Amino acid sequence: MRLDWYFMRRFLRAFLLVFGVFFGIVYLIDMVEQMRRFDSDAVGMIEAGELALLKAPATMYRMLPLLTVLATIMLFLGLARTSEMVVTRASGRSAIRSLFAPVLTAFAFGVLGVAALNPIVAATSKQFEIASARYAGNSSTSSISEGGVWLRQASAGGQVVIRAERSNLDGTQFFGVTFYGFDLGGAATYRIDAAEAVLLSGEWALSQAKRWTFDQDGNAEQGAVQLAQLAVPSDLTRDQIRDSFGSPAAIPIWELPAFIAQLDRAGFSALQHRVWLHMELANPLLLAAMVLIGAGFTMRHTRFGRTGLMVLFAILMGFSVYFLRNFAQVLGENGQIPIIVAAWAPPLAGIFMSLGLLFHMEDG
Repeated sequence: MRLDWYFMRRFLRAFLLVFGVFFGIVYLIDMVEQMRRFDSDAVGMIEAGELALLKAPATMYRMLPLLTVLATIMLFLGLARTSEMVVTRASGRSAIRSLFAPVLTAFAFGVLGVAALNPIVAATSKQFEIASARYAGNSSTSSISEGGVWLRQASAGGQVVIRAERSNLDGTQFFGVTFYGFDLGGAATYRIDAAEAVLLSGEWALSQAKRWTFDQDGNAEQGAVQLAQLAVPSDLTRDQIRDSFGSPAAIPIWELPAFIAQLDRAGFSALQHRVWLHMELANPLLLAAMVLIGAGFTMRHTRFGRTGLMVLFAILMGFSVYFLRNFAQVLGENGQIPIIVAAWAPPLAGIFMSLGLLFHMEDG
């Protein structure tokens, strides 16, 4: 048990060192990228640093599997150079048993990341999107709530707020829709109710519409008009509507099931969010697989030679499993493979491959 605690502490130190180094690199790269992305008059050094600080947690969270395999390589290379693994084997403990503490620690990191770090990353990602939209001057936003779908777009005289009961899958056709027009001062200027609204190039095409015009002197209901067809100018596109709801990463995992249910009720496709939910739940297994992959190539004693080559193999195999997972996620989001396969197959494949390698090299 004491030896397990020792291996756990060594793994923690290696992981924190790798995490700190990569965090500094990612932060500096992101800060330069934000300064290049936005106008220098709107975003200076301080603003770019704030944006990079908001974006860095999401980047580091996505890199956790790669950081885990690098920390594992650092751990077992250090143990091999000091011959501690030789002493451990001589004491009667097998190499597979020595992996218990690092694997359990990585799995605990994954559980902690999903339970605690994921909501933090979601909050910083959402703030990053809001700040980026503010600096970019983007005024169109969307949201899903119990009351339906809400959109906002800019207009020549102010803004237009759109509410719909439900939508088609790509957000280009709304049903039970209401348009609220506001002037630059925030005062309501008109309201339009329509049975259906279809997004065309540069406009919304409304069917069975009723329009009220608001002014201080007249009665809005008396001046209301019924129209079979009505066009409302719009600068929105299908991609803008879809992307404005935010990525699944910007939603805390504890709120994701309810958000998926709201998307289903609103008529939008929630496939991307379902895939992301299962990907997050599979993260602990993925981190455990990365420890096994790193250990499979680096638990050898340095006197056997070819240490650099084995480290290269460990990194390549870790990256292969990582990119296989990302590729499976894309296939799952496109509906080409089942969600369960997309989320759970890559980490399980990494675990079984690395265990086979360990049994062959250590006990074979």
